[in-house]
Amino acid sequence: MTDMIRTWWPVAVTVIAAIAWLIRLEARGISNGTEIKRLWYQRKEDMEAAKDSRDRMDRRLDEIGSDIKTLLRGMGK
Repeated sequence: MTDMIRTWWPVAVTVIAAIAWLIRLEARGISNGTEIKRLWYQRKEDMEAAKDSRDRMDRRLDEIGSDIKTLLRGMGK
């Protein structure tokens, strides 16, 4: 019995370590998947915010352009 334990204990330790490593790897994969989903959602929000900001800037630039045209027309009279 002692000879059998002495012979097989490295194999048993290796198998247990491999199983623990695989469980850890699976947990990391699940965590990464969750983080990727969160980042995609955050990206969508950021893209919408950037579009809103560009739209506001475009409207403001249109206003400024029309104000400049009005001022230039007034100077030409």
